[in-house]
Amino acid sequence: MDLYKNKTIIVTGAGAGIGRATALAFAIEGADVVVSDIDEKRGVETARLIHSQDGSCTFIGCDVSNEADVKNLVKTTLDRYGKLHGAFNNAGTEGEVAQMTECSLENWNKVIDTDLKGVWLCMKYEIPAMIEAGGGTIVNCSSIAGLVGIEAIPAYVASKHGVIGLTQAAALEYAKKNIRVNAVCPGPIHTKMLDRFTGGNEEPMAAKTPMGRIGRPDEVADTVLWLMSSKSSYVTGQSLAIDGGWVSQ
Repeated sequence: MDLYKNKTIIVTGAGAGIGRATALAFAIEGADVVVSDIDEKRGVETARLIHSQDGSCTFIGCDVSNEADVKNLVKTTLDRYGKLHGAFNNAGTEGEVAQMTECSLENWNKVIDTDLKGVWLCMKYEIPAMIEAGGGTIVNCSSIAGLVGIEAIPAYVASKHGVIGLTQAAALEYAKKNIRVNAVCPGPIHTKMLDRFTGGNEEPMAAKTPMGRIGRPDEVADTVLWLMSSKSSYVTGQSLAIDGGWVSQ
C-alpha cells in the first residue's frame, strides 16, 4: 500500500470520474496528491474523500487552458511539498456533439484549448520540476478518439490525436533525463462525460464493445498507477488503450 510513499503527484481534472478515481488510488498507495480541477466544489469533494481515508492531499484550483493557472499549480505544489515526481494530465472536455460542418469555432477553441493546449502547458511546467527532482513520470489522458475516428465530436478527436503526438514528442525529448511520458486511451467508461455523449443510454455503446460492458474509472486508474510506477520502468512514448477491445475491431 506504499507504492507511492514520499512521492508527490499532480492529478488534473480530479473533481470527478477518472480523475477522482486516480487521485484516490494514488492516495491509497501513499502519495501526496495534488488534487486539481477547474470546479472548486468538485475538487474539494475529492480532497475530502481522500482525507476521509487518511490520505494526504492538497486542492489547487486550475484552468489548464490558462498558462498563469498552470504555472501557479506547479509552483504551489513545489512550495507545499518541495518536489514533483509525477503527473496525470487528465483534465478535458468533450465539447458539443455536432457534425464536422456544424462544429462552432467557439466549441473548437474551447476543446482544443482544454484538451490539447492544456496538456502541453502542464508538461511545459511539470517537466522542469521533475528534472529538478532527478526524474519523474507523466501520464497524459488521450482517448480511443485519439486512436480512431469517431463521428460528431471533431474537435475532441483532433485534440486527443494531438495528445498522443505530444506524448511521443515529450518521451523522445526527455528520455535521457529520466522522464517517462505515456498516454492512456480510455474507451467507454462510466463517467458523466459518457452520460452526456450517450444521452444517458449506454447500452448501444456497451453492446458495441467486444467485452460487452462499459469500463469503470478505477480500471483506468489502475493502469495509470502502473504506468507511473517503477513496474513500467522501460515503457515510454506509448499510448495504451483501456477499452474492452474497442479499437481492435
